[in-house]
Amino acid sequence: MVRAVGIDPGTKSFDVCGIEDGEVFFERVLNTQKIAEDPDAMLNTIEEAMPVDLIAGPSGYGVEMTYLKDLDPEILEDWYLTYILLLKRRDLESSINKKDPGIMVYSAMVQMTLEMKRRGWPVCYIPGVINLPTVPEWRKINKLDLGTVDKLCSCLLGIHDQSLKKNIPYSETSFVLLEMGYGYNSILAVEDGKMIDALGGTTNGVGFLTAGMMDLELVQLVGDWNKSDIFGGGAAAISEKASPESFVDNREKEEKSALAWKKMMEDVEKGVRSMLTSVPEPNEILLSGRLTRMEEVRKELDRRLKNIASVRQLGSLKGVEEVKEAAQGYAMAAEGLSGGEFSRLIDCSKIKEAEGTALDHLYHPKGRSVSEELKKKVPFRP
Repeated sequence: MVRAVGIDPGTKSFDVCGIEDGEVFFERVLNTQKIAEDPDAMLNTIEEAMPVDLIAGPSGYGVEMTYLKDLDPEILEDWYLTYILLLKRRDLESSINKKDPGIMVYSAMVQMTLEMKRRGWPVCYIPGVINLPTVPEWRKINKLDLGTVDKLCSCLLGIHDQSLKKNIPYSETSFVLLEMGYGYNSILAVEDGKMIDALGGTTNGVGFLTAGMMDLELVQLVGDWNKSDIFGGGAAAISEKASPESFVDNREKEEKSALAWKKMMEDVEKGVRSMLTSVPEPNEILLSGRLTRMEEVRKELDRRLKNIASVRQLGSLKGVEEVKEAAQGYAMAAEGLSGGEFSRLIDCSKIKEAEGTALDHLYHPKGRSVSEELKKKVPFRP
């Protein structure tokens, strides 16, 4: 009997999913702001699901398979900041002083990690898309975000879901996954049950919060950027709406909301079509994420994308009532890595063969210099 838990650290909520022998036995959804203010709330929630064989902890940008028990407690905090969050300590401290809510969550994740280490919990950190050997090296050049770990986990669920729906083995699945979350939109390509290409949330088009890919001339002109700026400039800023629901409801009534809607939807369509370079004939286009649960969004996506392939909502594991797709994927990864029902899925997706960190593929001189400096200061493998 294998019992495992996955933790998905979302922009709006932290979702905890527990799987026992392939079936969901535990679900909890906690408000992200609550976690930022009280990291113990997450630890107490995980304890409700104990005992477990493995916990797939919040893994941020992704690393090769790494177990918390093997990490040096003396440098654990800096290791987690550097490789999981891609965050410099001075930026963390500066943003905490400003009470920035996005960075407060990062701080809570660090504190959770330190406490899980103290308690000796069986925790692992899993890869992002950029770490996978199934993605060709040239697609990784000068990228950090090629689909964070939560996007990889949604893809795991997608592979399993299509396999069940079409009654085909994992190795015959093929699709483009479009995930539209509260913060980011990401697009991933799967062929033969393997993730082979992606547009991460910050290298994709406009999301609800994030501006996505950005003109380097603007980057140079502004000069002074920090981590919290990643969460700005998107549809929320364009429409001046605080929630996705308000933005969508006003898309035909207000000029700014209409502008944001057209920009986001066109960016999504361009992103999906760009994946056809890697997967010319996908079986399906799968939709996941908070925004795709809105009927108006689904209808527009179907209108734009149905001539590429059939469009449908990504299914959930049997018994799931509330946790997001990524949380289910996190739990599937932990269960499969422990030798459970999803071990074949882990083998097919080559997660165990993932290598390195998100800092390993930088060729721009300044990017390479920063990467080398960070690795020298905090070695990935002490």
